[in-house]
Amino acid sequence: MKARFHAGLRDIPAAQWDALRADDSPFLAHAFLSGLEAHGCATVRNGWQPHHLGLYDGDRLVAAAPLYLKYDSHGEFVFDWSWAHAYASHGFEYYPKLLCAVPYSPVGGARLLVGIGADADVLRRGLVAAIRNEAQRLALSSAHLNFAAPAETGAFAGSDWLARFDWQFHWRNATDGTRWRDFDDYLAALTRKKRKNIRQERAQVARAGVTCEIRHGDELDEHEWQALHDFYLATFEDKGNYPALTLAFFHHLRATMPRNVVAVLCRRGDRLVAGSLMLRSRDTLYGRYWGCREQVPGLHFEACYYQGIDYCLREGLDTFEPGAQGEHKLARGFLPTRTRSFHWIADTRFRAAIAAALQREAIALEDYRSDLLAHSPYAQPHGSD
Repeated sequence: MKARFHAGLRDIPAAQWDALRADDSPFLAHAFLSGLEAHGCATVRNGWQPHHLGLYDGDRLVAAAPLYLKYDSHGEFVFDWSWAHAYASHGFEYYPKLLCAVPYSPVGGARLLVGIGADADVLRRGLVAAIRNEAQRLALSSAHLNFAAPAETGAFAGSDWLARFDWQFHWRNATDGTRWRDFDDYLAALTRKKRKNIRQERAQVARAGVTCEIRHGDELDEHEWQALHDFYLATFEDKGNYPALTLAFFHHLRATMPRNVVAVLCRRGDRLVAGSLMLRSRDTLYGRYWGCREQVPGLHFEACYYQGIDYCLREGLDTFEPGAQGEHKLARGFLPTRTRSFHWIADTRFRAAIAAALQREAIALEDYRSDLLAHSPYAQPHGSD
């Protein structure tokens, strides 16, 4: 097998790339990743230089990984700013680094694409070795793989890559052999206090005269797509962050993967006052972007969490991942779920220091999970990683 690196996903035929996907996660679709490049999102200007990896058996693509030369740590959600600061304080350059990830998407899933029925372990190890070798060839400080799937952890066993984990808050349908039928059935699984709080939050939205509806991407008109992008821009600008996703990329999603798009539209009368944009696979809903024109008590929770849970229950989805961070999600039925990343540090001195720091971090994170589960919203134990 031979490793080749591509300056854009346009250089790899969509059918060949998508044939390697182990599931239907929208974030690893050729359409999603190539759209980020083609429409001004994952670009050098924004800190992302495509450098995608393909493993070839002759001319046949047998494995691949979404890979980037990264010139900062924005849009990653696995925070290594302190590592970069340590490098800088000692007079070393941390950037650029090599990153295997999905831009702007704190979503777990396959990063080492090997297809179904392939010799997965061998190919995954081949991809990991190729990433490390490329980082060495380019004399980079480090290489990273963020939000790996559990099945991919074996590819790093016995290597000099450092393992790291964190927690996100995910909702799962009942895991005790039954499934909740509807939202009321789900509420019945919560403690009395949490059930009451959620009903009060939803009632606030109704009293404010706001109604919410869910539509897929091909059910939205031009005005509604524009509004969703405006909401996205407003949220990022309010927080002082750079909104990297362009309106052209939103239209690209509409054209190429409309049934993966799930939008919550919130109206007071005929006026759109808020909205959230989500993506879905066959069994999982992914919350992504939210924004509003009016501050309505409880509306953020309605648009970003309760409408999504209701959708999962109606559509038979197993999991709802609403995005990174947010302890407030716990009280609304989202439990801590492990995320995984792996890091290769070229300098052995920094590698040893970071390894020690990660050991301390892991102990603190396990204690944090225990504390969270002590405040579980469920009346009976419910699934958590």
